[in-house]
Amino acid sequence: MNAVNVDVRLGSRAYSIEIAQGNLSDAGAFFAARSDASHTVVIADANVESPHAVQVAESLAQRGLDVDIVVVEPGEPSKSVEVAAELWQKLLDLGASRTSVIAAVGGGVVGDLAGFVAATYARGLEFIQIPTTLLAMVDSSVGGKVGINLPKAKNMVGAFWQPRGVLIDVDVLATLADREYRSGLAEVVKYGVILDADFFAFLEANVAGLNSRESGVLIPTIERCCRLKADVVEQDERETTGLRAVLNYGHTFAHALEAVAGYGQLLHGEAVSIGMMCAARLAQRLGRVDETFVRRQHDLLVALALPIEVPPLDHDELIAAMSSDKKVEHGRLRFVLPTKLGHVELAANIEPADVRAALVNP
Repeated sequence: MNAVNVDVRLGSRAYSIEIAQGNLSDAGAFFAARSDASHTVVIADANVESPHAVQVAESLAQRGLDVDIVVVEPGEPSKSVEVAAELWQKLLDLGASRTSVIAAVGGGVVGDLAGFVAATYARGLEFIQIPTTLLAMVDSSVGGKVGINLPKAKNMVGAFWQPRGVLIDVDVLATLADREYRSGLAEVVKYGVILDADFFAFLEANVAGLNSRESGVLIPTIERCCRLKADVVEQDERETTGLRAVLNYGHTFAHALEAVAGYGQLLHGEAVSIGMMCAARLAQRLGRVDETFVRRQHDLLVALALPIEVPPLDHDELIAAMSSDKKVEHGRLRFVLPTKLGHVELAANIEPADVRAALVNP
């Protein structure tokens, strides 16, 4: 299948997302078209060092670039101040300079972490995203949000730092663990709920292809997700108008679930799936959507084998964690809530009692 491209139109920071089968082996050409850097530092997690990071490094070396590979531990705990500091020091040891480019090869954790290191080292290095998980392909690799976690607040330290490009090879999903793959499907469902009812219906009609990772279904699915996110990012790159907040549907609940359960216990997409069900119940409780909406979302998530029930966590702790969310305004909880399939809005002044009710599994 030929490559498809999604352009992210941001003026001088514009870039393209290339989606295809087998294009990882052409990473050198992809880089050469987007950067004049002579030195590349490939930052990858241990799960994808071989074969994916090595394949990228070999393709770059064939183009005459000086290449180093730096490996971090997989999982959310690596998005920390300590690991970022280790990477800054490693870049210094490797002689990285303003003529170096960072290549993030891995899932969302590596993309966020490597992007943050790129944004802050030497006041900013170019970087290129090569996501190897479905979640990173459709979400975190697009839009330039990079960052790390504080112990009790996810993504609280970060920057907006756009990549020079995003290279997506759907063939790498064949090596992705089933749980990780399904985690990404939660973000795919989210795009249909928040922005595109027709896309939601496409997902409902293609559950079998999604579950079996068919490239003929995955490429148009990833392309549509990237296009929808790019449309939002182009209009609200730095989250100043509030439009980009729609992408956080289910995330206020999800981030609290991740923090209270302990980072790494729930995968991000798993928490988002549960969070979307909480948000749907909250919206129904407030009269914004009906039972049909809640049921369709529920049924699609279940068909994709995603978790939908809130784990046995203390609800007071969850609400306290939500109170540190970036969407809190003047001490009042705000949530991205649907009004119909394909449309969500930022709802303010939500009562804690309603939030608590939404945490209860039906």
